[in-house]
Amino acid sequence: MKTKELTKKTEKELKDLLIESRHKLGRLKFDLSSKKLKNVKQIKELRRDIARILTILKAQKNEQGK
Repeated sequence: MKTKELTKKTEKELKDLLIESRHKLGRLKFDLSSKKLKNVKQIKELRRDIARILTILKAQKNEQGK
């Protein structure tokens, strides 16, 4: 997901997306261990998306604190 798309979302939407992404990452890791996953690159992309979400959440929290 693009950073511009994420910055337009509210805090609640970002938190919901974060929970959903973490569950999806768990499923992908399980599929990888059971050799069902064909595209390993998905894990890397999803981890980066999670990092983007966390970064934006932290930035929003810092803006509210000012």
